[in-house]
Amino acid sequence: MHGLENKYGSEMQFSYIDVDDGASAEFKNALNYRYQPHLVLLDANGNILWQWIGNPPEEDLEEAIQDALFQ
Repeated sequence: MHGLENKYGSEMQFSYIDVDDGASAEFKNALNYRYQPHLVLLDANGNILWQWIGNPPEEDLEEAIQDALFQ
């Protein structure tokens, strides 16, 4: 994930949630968080574009990011 953040961080925001922090409970509920890792790609309005549970191939993540950025 950090490699993609280095590559696309100037074009989009990357955020990381501490699953053990009670302050993130509302956000986890809104994203329908299940277990770690759970990756979510949101559009500029906060709508969920893609979700991955587990470790997806980096190519899949990058393709989704490019689709989101260049549509």
